[in-house]
Amino acid sequence: MIDILLVDDETYVTESLELTIPWGELGVTTVFRAASAKEALAIMEENAVDIVVTDIRMPGMSGLDLVAEVSTRWSHIRCILLTGHSDFEYAKKAIQLQAADYILKPVNDDEFMASVSAAITSLRDEWDEFDKYHRLLYSRKSDYKILRENLMHDLLLGREITARALGEQLQQYEIQLEPEQPAVMMLIRLAGRFSSMDQQSLDLMDFAVGNIAEEVFGPQFNVWFGHGPHECLVMLIQHQNLNGAEAMILDEIKEPTATFREHVIRYLQGDISMVVTQPFAFEELTTAYRRGLGSLVLTGPEENMIQYLDANTTKRSDNDAQALDELYKPPVLPQLLETKQWEAAARKLEAVFDEAERVRLSREHVYEMYLSVTNAFMYIAHKQGHLVHEIDHAGFDLLLAHQLIQSPEKLRRWATEMLTKLQEELSDQEGTQSRRHVIKQVQELVTRETGQELSVKMIADKVYLHPVYLSKIYKAETGEGLGDYMIRMRMERALYLLKNTNKKIYEITSELGYQNPQYFSKMFKKHYGMTPNEYRDQS
Repeated sequence: MIDILLVDDETYVTESLELTIPWGELGVTTVFRAASAKEALAIMEENAVDIVVTDIRMPGMSGLDLVAEVSTRWSHIRCILLTGHSDFEYAKKAIQLQAADYILKPVNDDEFMASVSAAITSLRDEWDEFDKYHRLLYSRKSDYKILRENLMHDLLLGREITARALGEQLQQYEIQLEPEQPAVMMLIRLAGRFSSMDQQSLDLMDFAVGNIAEEVFGPQFNVWFGHGPHECLVMLIQHQNLNGAEAMILDEIKEPTATFREHVIRYLQGDISMVVTQPFAFEELTTAYRRGLGSLVLTGPEENMIQYLDANTTKRSDNDAQALDELYKPPVLPQLLETKQWEAAARKLEAVFDEAERVRLSREHVYEMYLSVTNAFMYIAHKQGHLVHEIDHAGFDLLLAHQLIQSPEKLRRWATEMLTKLQEELSDQEGTQSRRHVIKQVQELVTRETGQELSVKMIADKVYLHPVYLSKIYKAETGEGLGDYMIRMRMERALYLLKNTNKKIYEITSELGYQNPQYFSKMFKKHYGMTPNEYRDQS
């Protein structure tokens, strides 16, 4: 429905337009007429007008003044100016007022209809965009729980994201946390009568526990509460006083934590086990989660308590560090799984478990291996749209996980079997196999030749495709630009070398295939928000 208002002090002009123009064909339902700007404003105050067609020269308030007033009060209305004077100054003023069009008298019907049609098209496009935006906004509001939980899972499972990008997502999902400030993580396992509940009842209890948590911690802390990827509840807590010291966070959290558990016992008639981590920076979130989850599992299912992790409880021996270091050497397991390099992933697991058996890891560090491996499996399964517990439930249940971490050998058998199941489940589907094979080739080239000065053209030549076409299908299949992927792989390699070696910046520059250390530093800072030297200093 489009309503139009025709304004001209020469009434025969508006009468003629009203009678001669086939308004219905244009989609106009109502035509209003006014003999002055003042009368036009009165009509607009009473009716929902969409388009105003007005003469410029009128006694009293001119058409230009009317357009200026309309733009101020009803910015959505499209304005078309009519005049018998082909004066450039009028046209210039019309442009300044953002009029939809400028037509000279006597009016040509075809020209007039074309101008009105263009204004109607513009309005409908704007309405469509407005409608899409609000549908998207409504959908996003409805899916906030899912979006927040997906983001939490990604972060806990090791997704790398800059503080700025994370801050934008937190703000978008209305999560009141600051990624540049320290936080504390609380991992919660429902116990007591909760253990015998069905899934629907447990979902209600999760919701109730979250409400109690926000009520207890809300006055002093900002809270992000959700369901973690390893069948436990996770709460990130940050002091509302963002200038507070880390020690103050832990000191002030103990009393509300005790109150929180007391309220769960009193009002929900169940019990909970909790592990509270040391304060950590957001880039250490995955590490904090692994340590907290390890402590939660190792306490056993019947030990209901509040455990505060000590900063020194998770230090490794030199042998443990050497064995576990194999987990974190690029290409890491998530990269290999993401690029479906199944044989390389299998070799990676073999190397990790061979080293673990050689040094006889402690039970706690076997559990760290378990978390690293399961996180990788979960990450790739979720990214491909699969529910990992449907592929293999046993390894992702906190209670059954106890059986897997009795020895590296038990974990090795399960991890090998799980890798095979993942390969079968995530194998390329018919119809897209050839394109995915190309993507796999490209990713293998990039991860294998990180130190070479690769370009999109060089890779395209190796897979016998045109660079533009290769870039197009890579973006379509992965959602990431090929150039962006190549840079990301180099930057992840750079992080590892900066953190785990004593190589000079120029040596790392050369090893990554860059010719200029200044250019490498610029790329590193663009990716991580700091220079290589700054990153090394804080590591």
